[in-house]
Amino acid sequence: MMKSRLIYLLTYAGMWLLALLPFRALYVLSDGLCFLMRHVVHYRRRVVRTNLRNSFPEKSEQELAGIERRFYHYICDYMLEEIKLLRISFRELSRRMEYDNREEYLRMIDKHGGIVLLIPHYANFEWIIGMGSIMSPGDVPVQVYKPLHNSYLDEMFKRIRARFGGYNVPKHSTAREVIGLRRSGKRMAIGLITDQSPNRSEAHYWTTFLNQDTVFMDGAERIAKLMDFPVFYCELQRVKRGYCKVSFDLVTETPRQTADGEITECFARRLEQTIRRNPPYWFWSHKRWKLKREDVVQHG
Repeated sequence: MMKSRLIYLLTYAGMWLLALLPFRALYVLSDGLCFLMRHVVHYRRRVVRTNLRNSFPEKSEQELAGIERRFYHYICDYMLEEIKLLRISFRELSRRMEYDNREEYLRMIDKHGGIVLLIPHYANFEWIIGMGSIMSPGDVPVQVYKPLHNSYLDEMFKRIRARFGGYNVPKHSTAREVIGLRRSGKRMAIGLITDQSPNRSEAHYWTTFLNQDTVFMDGAERIAKLMDFPVFYCELQRVKRGYCKVSFDLVTETPRQTADGEITECFARRLEQTIRRNPPYWFWSHKRWKLKREDVVQHG
């Protein structure tokens, strides 16, 4: 317990000091970190190269190397930009994170009492948390997350994600928390990272994604149908270093009228379009395809 607390205090202090630096200084550090991760530590290089090669068999080795190089620059920027959330002001975040067509999703919240946002690990998705400050007073931006094993670090990241009004909900408590908020008269926007690799017990929906047999979590679809909330896909775009834009594209206003898997399939197709449009800005270092269909069948 004392060791975990010490790790937390040291980590928080280091991140707090880094967050004081201006963006220009952070990006100098990011360039150095990128060199270390790619050329010295070789951070998950085999995973990145395998994922890229399997996803884009039509691309040359030179093209894949270019995507890999830009990915490592992006992932280092992303890590430091997330740390910056500890100290960044809402004014600064609003200048750097642009929210397109916000009128439609605000209208849907008013009309239905809530919406579900399908969020991918793309660009600087963490900066979406600022949307809580542009919602109507009293409305709740719900952020569904997977708790970390270290309770102190888990508490730290929850604090970061709640700075602009976010309400953190552990993924296994989503239905209970959302129903409770609804019964208390709250309106909400429920954000779920929808491209995470599920556990075997959560491996419900399989499809072809980036030329590979891929399983997706369907929790967002199930929550949308439970609450009958409209569903939006978060189309993220990395405009340039330190600047991001998100468009909220309506998937369906009537989730209960969709077939099982239809919303999840729509997310997979939209995400694939996003990635193909600009490949470097997805989490290629994740072991996204570690779960195989035969393993689920065998152990199911």
